[in-house]
Amino acid sequence: MAEFRIWSDDFPSNGFMPKAQECNDKSFGVDGDGGNLSPALQWEAPPADTKSLALTVYDPDAPTGSGFWHWVVVNIPADVRSLPLGAGKADGSLLPAGAIQVRNDYGTQGFGGAAPPRGDKPHRYIFRLHALKVDHLPITPETTNAVARFMTHLNELDSTTYTGLYEMK
Repeated sequence: MAEFRIWSDDFPSNGFMPKAQECNDKSFGVDGDGGNLSPALQWEAPPADTKSLALTVYDPDAPTGSGFWHWVVVNIPADVRSLPLGAGKADGSLLPAGAIQVRNDYGTQGFGGAAPPRGDKPHRYIFRLHALKVDHLPITPETTNAVARFMTHLNELDSTTYTGLYEMK
């Protein structure tokens, strides 16, 4: 039996993400000029009783005292096994039907790219896929990511992670 796991062909596990995943939104004081694209992700073997999936991307190294949430997606159908490059675009058009993105810690919908302070150590970006025991979480795109994450953990059967690194020199 296969183990529940998530991965990306865009970067190795615990390896550096490409510039495509760097933030490029100057309105946040970020001096990045990357693609601001969520990476392509694949997964396999969620628990048999999984009814939906949720995905979070978290930087525990952000200098906020509490880390930084770059992406929160819920209500991914249980039979989906991948998301394409750029699935985290704000309009959600590349997400599976029914999936909902809530605002990230930048305050925007969708994936917010990596933007560690220039010269800081490499930051970790933890992609966590959650297998849930419910068909969908009762939230909307306006729900805060904290509430979405609470509901995710409350209904979690299992989870798996894949970590990428990023550094701005």
